[in-house]
Amino acid sequence: MPDVIVGVGQSDDAGVFRLRDDLFLVQTVDFFTPIVDDATTWGRISATNALSDVYAMGAEPLTALSVVGWPRETLPLDLLGDVLAGGSEVLNEAGCVLLGGHTVDDPEPKYGLAVTGLVHPEDLVTNDAAKPGDVLMLTKPLGTGVIATAIKRDIVEPDVESAAVATMTELNAGAAKAMRRIGIKAATDVTGFGLLGHLGEVVRSSSVSAELSASAVPMLPGVADLIAADVVPGGTMRNLESVQKYTDFVDVSRSMQIALADAQTSGGLLVAVEAPLADALTQALLEEGVTGARIGSIVEREFAHGPSGRILVTA
Repeated sequence: MPDVIVGVGQSDDAGVFRLRDDLFLVQTVDFFTPIVDDATTWGRISATNALSDVYAMGAEPLTALSVVGWPRETLPLDLLGDVLAGGSEVLNEAGCVLLGGHTVDDPEPKYGLAVTGLVHPEDLVTNDAAKPGDVLMLTKPLGTGVIATAIKRDIVEPDVESAAVATMTELNAGAAKAMRRIGIKAATDVTGFGLLGHLGEVVRSSSVSAELSASAVPMLPGVADLIAADVVPGGTMRNLESVQKYTDFVDVSRSMQIALADAQTSGGLLVAVEAPLADALTQALLEEGVTGARIGSIVEREFAHGPSGRILVTA
């Protein structure tokens, strides 16, 4: 259909539909099982994560619908109320209106949101617009997948858990606002496929390659120690196996490779910015209360370390 700007044939963060020449509609849906013990916190994390796809496209969330699976015979509905309250807190912060939702009986609890947003065509950000010479910036530290596994095993230090929860409940609204100010065209959010998996989608969609400096990638506290103790989710190891097909590691430890592939929940935005605008984006992010770490760059399709569409990671 001519009005489908981003659809199922593309590996982007959300779908985009033209309402009129000066206004696009953005739609996404995301939900998952509990990753923390506190019901309200889980609701906040899941809602923040669902909104992230809209922000990654440069859009503003407008409305949302709750998506819930709940074992009504084994968990009290009051607990579900806490989950929904946490989600509502985040939606209120985002200025996004909850219109309703749907709940089904499910042996395993699940919660998330279907979100609709709006964006002006000039502000639309996709994962297929990265250009050689662009600087890569990451707006949140990695490690939430590893820490979530530690939480499930009840072996996480309180300060490590608090740091992870803080980043998972931080909206990417400020980062999206900064992207619009600078005129960013290429970005994605870092979630279940990990940093390398989502960067892989960017390089393939944009017909480019990328170089990363592992030491420049921010990490949450405690992540290295947890990986050393083999506290690693299965999804992260599947990610690492998958990215090996297009990633070259040079003097990068196994622990760091795992961290770069860690399956994130409610991660930050990975932004490709033209080099002359990198300082301006850094400043715009800071003014929105967001830290942008420069972690690498986009390069030509073919470079010395391998064929096109690859990622080179150095120490």
